[in-house]
Amino acid sequence: MIITFVVMEGVAWAMHKYVLHGFMWFLHKSHHTKHDHAFEWNDLFFAYYGTLAMLFFVFGSDPIDYRFWIGAGITLYGIAYFVIHDVFIHRRLRVFGKSYNVYLKALNIAHKVHHSSSARDGAASYGMLWVSWKYFRSAHEIIRKKKQQEINRGSLLNQRT
Repeated sequence: MIITFVVMEGVAWAMHKYVLHGFMWFLHKSHHTKHDHAFEWNDLFFAYYGTLAMLFFVFGSDPIDYRFWIGAGITLYGIAYFVIHDVFIHRRLRVFGKSYNVYLKALNIAHKVHHSSSARDGAASYGMLWVSWKYFRSAHEIIRKKKQQEINRGSLLNQRT
């Protein structure tokens, strides 16, 4: 299950770069376009991965064998994708507040870089969980500056009272 979860990051990267930004762009472009509706054509890819996981569960459950655990790994990755990508990054559900976590900030920066192009070609950072070190450096610097601003604001408030 854990191996499948880890492998799914590579599968997601390759699918995103070569399929979603390739021949399935006609569905994925809805994700790169500003809109005010709750769902995108891109959400259909959840159905694909859900069906794939379901098939692994069905064919690996009597008796339980490796296919069941592959389905579980795909499902866990799907849950992580939903929470991180849809809820945390795109705020499709408003449950997360500010975060000073360097990893989460780097993840957010990498995704913004990916969305800086609304075209099929020219995007960067196709994965979900793996983040290039250059984004960690940027995230660390941004968080350091924000914390310093808050400290400065707090010290200015203390001086006035």
